[in-house]
Amino acid sequence: MANSVKPTRIEKDSLGEVPVPKSALYGAQTQRAINNFSISGLMMPRSFIYALGVLKSACSKANHELELLPRDISLAIQHAADAVAKGDYDDHFPVDVFQTGSGTSTNMNANEVIANLASQAIDKKIHANDLVNMGQSSNDVIPTCIHISAVSQISEHLLPALSQLTKSIQQKSTSLKAVVKTGRTHLMDAMPITMEQEMSGWSAQLEQGYTRISESLVRLQELAIGGTAVGTGVNTHRDFSSKVISALNQTTGKKFVNKKNYFEALSCQDSAVEMSGQLKTLAVSLMKITNDLRWMNSGPQAGLAEINLPSLQPGSSIMPGKVNPVIPEATMMACAQVMGNDTTITIAGQSGNFQLNVMLPVIAYNLLQSIDLLTNSMIQLAQTTIVNFTVNKKHIAETLEQNPVLITALNNLIGYDKAADIAKKALEQRRPILDVAREMTELSNDELVELLNPRKLANQK
Repeated sequence: MANSVKPTRIEKDSLGEVPVPKSALYGAQTQRAINNFSISGLMMPRSFIYALGVLKSACSKANHELELLPRDISLAIQHAADAVAKGDYDDHFPVDVFQTGSGTSTNMNANEVIANLASQAIDKKIHANDLVNMGQSSNDVIPTCIHISAVSQISEHLLPALSQLTKSIQQKSTSLKAVVKTGRTHLMDAMPITMEQEMSGWSAQLEQGYTRISESLVRLQELAIGGTAVGTGVNTHRDFSSKVISALNQTTGKKFVNKKNYFEALSCQDSAVEMSGQLKTLAVSLMKITNDLRWMNSGPQAGLAEINLPSLQPGSSIMPGKVNPVIPEATMMACAQVMGNDTTITIAGQSGNFQLNVMLPVIAYNLLQSIDLLTNSMIQLAQTTIVNFTVNKKHIAETLEQNPVLITALNNLIGYDKAADIAKKALEQRRPILDVAREMTELSNDELVELLNPRKLANQK
């Protein structure tokens, strides 16, 4: 049997020597983390590695401008960090999410990879701590990367997806302006409503979600970089943070600013918790919308059967012809995950002990997963479901005609008790409410037709 042991090299850190795979760009501290944290197999998301790359590049540029790094070393670090940001070396970031609470292992993973790449580029030894990590601490780098990655994903992906879904709902609802249907409260028949009115509630939920997230995004744009170990800025230049943020804004096109109080920035993750809460609220909105779609689609014979969702795949391995509302169901599961992520982030946010929060990696992972789940779900929901569902107008009209609750319109003329008797008889005899009202009231046919007009009762002309 061939020897499957991979060749290694020996790397050193402050604790001694460590065997590291010969092909790995990382060093001793990353390898120790790999050895120590075989917990989940979950790695930090691509968007977080991007944030690490752009931050390390900006830090190196700032240190050169402050005359703390020679030009050749700074440029080598910047080029290596930029390649990390692009995703060229994601395979060299194997550290488990469940690691040291400061995220030091992930920070050192980036430092070591960038140092090795930069060293190879200029044939000069570049130290991971002294040069790549100059003016920084894991304690301000990781909180900063949480904010950079979340802001980037929300502004570039989530908010556009939310706008797309909202627009799709608004366009669809306008096309269904003439469709009057039975409204429902407690899942029971209620007064008439147009489909446009019903769907306007959905779009209003999403518009408010957009506003909430946008308002919280302002606080995520505040960065912790410059606070270093405990918030005092020890071992960094007083102008370091402002130069880093200037470089970040130039690279990303965002409007990041310094945190006004570094002690708050390092010791808590309130802005991330706040944003997670807004994402959870959006998930609640999407859960309501998708549940409405599922109920409206239910049937086709024994359910409401008001709409037909697109047939995307067979729905059963045993029942031929069955088709299920798969996109709404997938969206609901994504929303459930987001709600669970919010609980994790909330608990993690409580773990700011004195000068440092010690659950930073799990906050980063869950927050970014929530953003991605909502983004992708909304795109799918807009493109495959909202745009393409059809309406069973004839069936809707027939069930509306039989709706005994229409008698509510006569309450002021005949009284609640008399109206209830008419509704009961109409329901028992399965007859239109108009027919029974002719028999049990002294109102003329013209008056009844006018008063019981479902479109008028839906407050439509």
